[in-house]
Amino acid sequence: MKEDDSNIQSSPGMNLMDLEERQKIIKDRLILIGQNLIDLKGKYDEEVTSLKRDIESLKDSVERIKDFMETISSEFQKFARKDDLEILKKQAKIFQPLEFATKEDLEKLKSKKTMK
Repeated sequence: MKEDDSNIQSSPGMNLMDLEERQKIIKDRLILIGQNLIDLKGKYDEEVTSLKRDIESLKDSVERIKDFMETISSEFQKFARKDDLEILKKQAKIFQPLEFATKEDLEKLKSKKTMK
């Protein structure tokens, strides 16, 4: 141990140079870490901004789809159901409006009867 102490004391200039070199290396590393941190922050800020835009776009799309679905559901209520159409078809068959006589037909029959 005594030799190490004497070696340290014998070359104080060397120790100072080593310390300065270590300090310079640490300073360079710190600057590099700071620069990387700034770069990463910028990159993540861009990604967050992009994600926010995408989320807003998705919200708009969902809102449009929601409005469209509400419009469609309100329009579906206006359509006739298949069962309703079947009932109307059956009623039309029973009623058969094409087989009824028109006013003209009745007047012709009336005039024929009066002539006889």
